[in-house]
Amino acid sequence: MSERYSIMDIQQIKQRFGIIGNSPALNRALEVACQVAGTDLSVLITGESGTGKETIPQVIHQNSPRKHNAYFALNCGAIPEGTIDSELFGHEKGSFTSAVDTRKGYFEVADNGTLFLDEVAELPLATQVRLLRVLETGEFIKVGASKVQKTNVRIIAATNVNLLNAIQQGKFREDLYYRLNIVPIVVPPLRERKEDIVLLFRKFAADFAEKYKMPSVQLSPEAKKTLENYDFPGNIRQLKNITEQISVIEQEREISNQVLYNYLPQRQNLPVLHQSASHSKSTSYSTDFANERDLLYKVLFDMKSDVNELKKLVNAMILGDVSSIPTAAMQQHIAYKGIPMVASPAKVFEPSKTPSIIDTQALEEEALSIPQKEEALIRKSLEKHKNRRHAAQELGISERTLYRKIKELGLE
Repeated sequence: MSERYSIMDIQQIKQRFGIIGNSPALNRALEVACQVAGTDLSVLITGESGTGKETIPQVIHQNSPRKHNAYFALNCGAIPEGTIDSELFGHEKGSFTSAVDTRKGYFEVADNGTLFLDEVAELPLATQVRLLRVLETGEFIKVGASKVQKTNVRIIAATNVNLLNAIQQGKFREDLYYRLNIVPIVVPPLRERKEDIVLLFRKFAADFAEKYKMPSVQLSPEAKKTLENYDFPGNIRQLKNITEQISVIEQEREISNQVLYNYLPQRQNLPVLHQSASHSKSTSYSTDFANERDLLYKVLFDMKSDVNELKKLVNAMILGDVSSIPTAAMQQHIAYKGIPMVASPAKVFEPSKTPSIIDTQALEEEALSIPQKEEALIRKSLEKHKNRRHAAQELGISERTLYRKIKELGLE
């Protein structure tokens, strides 16, 4: 810890901004934030979603000479691409269809203040060029104007995206990255702050107890260990949501390990995709896409198995070789395909009666329908488990994906 910012100073910062935790990585992030607060250097905050990155810019601004001036936080991913330039730089009247008046942008109204650009990786490439010019020269031009304006804004950016990968994919400008990343601050994920997890749970439990006018929930010793060992893919945001669920739903105020386990979603082990040798960098895939892919794999594998079984059945029907097919398997396939059963299975495969080609084609067409197989798999799993969470685990998809599929297929 530096002489300028002692442990006592960091603790005061935590109390002022409601920051909970004592992990070395968190203390280091706060120390760097305080050290650069008195400068005008650009800061790039990185960390996973839900780690609390939005608190660091407030710490920097409130400890800087700009603290009495404007502070704006802007989520770049929440603004449509067609209006982002107008939001940041302003526009002149008549510059586009809906521009009925001249409008000031954030770089103009935040002059001498601080502008926090959250999810900066979502900025369009054209906007990145404009932002780079502001960072390098302090100049910008309104949309539809020709006059250059000056601004003195301190830029703090944050992202949960690996910007080096985004640069290689052509989605983020390399020169802008180095201009923003003058001072990097890394906010650690919750799984790297295990000593802070129980402290955060206790704080959230107390807040929800006050909010809902009820006694605060407490964890048993075993439950504390379980909570500390969970990896929390959603980080602090997920822990807060879990604490609120437990506080509202559970009647007992002491939470056992078994009760807690029901509120901790188990992460799915998804198959790893390998790229060819010409692509050394891995490609990012969303969780929903991976879940959809896994479900599709399952459907296709089941379809292949059904088609193979149907081929055997059709061949046996043509050749009249009933003895080579187990009666139970034959009945199961016939019942599954909706063919009326007769008294004797042998009559179904009577050699003197040649099977209908049309019927065989109908069976294959039915088996090759992905939506029908998908619906059948989901319906069968739901009927088997009577629980959507367990059904999603068996299907290898997330609960959110399963809920959407249920709604799309009308299975509610």
